[in-house]
Amino acid sequence: MKLKMIIGVLLCLILLYFSYFGLGSSTDKVVIATNADEEAISVIKKTLDQKGYKGEYIIQPYSTAELGGKMIAEGKNIEADIVTQSTYYLESAQDKNNMFVSIKNRNQPKTIDDFPNYVIPLLGNMGSLFVNTKALEKQGLPIPKSVKDLSKPEYINQISMPNIMDSSTGWLIIQSILGAYGQEEGRKILEKIIKNTGPHLESSGSGPLKKVESGEVAVGIGLRAQAVKSAQNGNPIQFVDPKEGNYSLVEAAAVVNKGGEKQQKAQEILQTIQQNSREELLKEYPVPLYEGEEVNEKQRPKYPRKWKKRLSVKLLEKHQDFFNDVKKQIENK
Repeated sequence: MKLKMIIGVLLCLILLYFSYFGLGSSTDKVVIATNADEEAISVIKKTLDQKGYKGEYIIQPYSTAELGGKMIAEGKNIEADIVTQSTYYLESAQDKNNMFVSIKNRNQPKTIDDFPNYVIPLLGNMGSLFVNTKALEKQGLPIPKSVKDLSKPEYINQISMPNIMDSSTGWLIIQSILGAYGQEEGRKILEKIIKNTGPHLESSGSGPLKKVESGEVAVGIGLRAQAVKSAQNGNPIQFVDPKEGNYSLVEAAAVVNKGGEKQQKAQEILQTIQQNSREELLKEYPVPLYEGEEVNEKQRPKYPRKWKKRLSVKLLEKHQDFFNDVKKQIENK
């Protein structure tokens, strides 16, 4: 009986240890926490396996908001050795927790925009509208040319968009509305778009495209590259560059400051990803981030835009409040 009790206590202690210190503290493998979608993760895995790191890393996928929350709350105690995440989350987490190390001996081309020395940009996500041409014809709807067009009453229940509370892709549409129309007019436009969205407000950035591909709705708001790829795969999808602009977000990677040989290995793995994955990632996410990069003409947006100030978690929260205020106003009517 005593032996069983001792074994039981030891098992409890082991479980408590793993739950408290996390996977990153209990494995020799480099843990990569990422908000990237399946296409980017596939490219990263392929690169690392080809370069001799197979079996030496673990990739842990999270939503953007979930991983961002972990970074802000846990700092250096996060289980990950490498984090790939939207730059505004990386920079906000660094400001609060000083959790990332500067990348030394960076053998990489010069970036188009300036980034902190602990950040290595990996890919760019650009927003757009997209339509199912067959569904539009069936519903007798015109192809929208702007985000504002989606506020017209004829698009009722025919729009799917990502929720900014769950998806960073949802932030791109809010930026385009506020950037073009400001708070007052933008509020009126967003209210009508949310009403037209009805039950099709999605928690993931890829959700709207799936609904548009199926024909459940005719119009979607999401990532331009995904719509282009869907059309190339033979779906009746046409992307639309809205006149308000194609806003974009950059996803990058950073090494958590934990010290020791594992941190050095994490840095080597990150540099391997950057040096050997970028060409393939640029095909999947055709947003130039480094000097000299080019994309083919079909992949170039008509109206590329950037938010007037540097993106941050505080700005995201401000825009989330704007979205929620409009949504509550609709619900209270």
